[in-house]
Amino acid sequence: MIRLKNEKQIDGIRKSCKMLSAMYRELLPQVKPGLETVEIDRWTRDWIKKAGGKPAFLGYGPAKNPFPAAICVSINNEVIHGIPSRRKIREGDLVSLDCGIDLDGFISDQAVSVEAGRVSGAAHALNVATRDCLYRGIAAVKAGDRLLQVSRAVQGHALSLGYGVVHEFCGHGVGFALHEDPQVPNYPHGPNPRMCNGLVIAIEPMINMGSGEVGILDDGWTVVTADDRISAHWEHTVALIHDRAEILTDALDQDLA
Repeated sequence: MIRLKNEKQIDGIRKSCKMLSAMYRELLPQVKPGLETVEIDRWTRDWIKKAGGKPAFLGYGPAKNPFPAAICVSINNEVIHGIPSRRKIREGDLVSLDCGIDLDGFISDQAVSVEAGRVSGAAHALNVATRDCLYRGIAAVKAGDRLLQVSRAVQGHALSLGYGVVHEFCGHGVGFALHEDPQVPNYPHGPNPRMCNGLVIAIEPMINMGSGEVGILDDGWTVVTADDRISAHWEHTVALIHDRAEILTDALDQDLA
């Protein structure tokens, strides 16, 4: 389990997270209809290299099928882990971006769902609800309390609005590696440790318009909704520092009503 032990480590993870959010602030205005998703990956690789970091996602996973890009680009019915390609973003697409940076051994992780052009009212409502699920989960991060309070907060809000919650994939510890204990599910399930100072977790609701059921495409990475309806994905890296939950990645949702 990731546990920050001193101010040097706290400063290291903060810097990695601020770098990642700075990258997103430059990237998000470019995500428009007509853009090939592979261009998002090329731009991301170049930005991270120039900034002095390393793409945490590139080459991650099993040796026989490592993730081939620096950023996940998942569109509409793609929940997570979409592989960039020559596919062009279209008007009305909901585009979920997920990326991480390794800065001197400190790993950051953040996801945001971008509305390309004018999306449907239903897609916008899902996007807002998923973002709100994230912040409700963050509000449940309290020193001494149990981790699954975060899960209950996320699931409770999604179900109250009639949306499906993905069970097969979840948030996680992060900081010294991309995925560490504890797992942070979006529904109450599994180990329920107490949260304590030094804990760093990536909270990432994956909320579907229809059911929470998903499948994986033949590429071995792209997760899609089983009913082909759209999904949204939001994520922050959060740390418990001095008995307070600190969002280490920056808000990127100022224009989302």
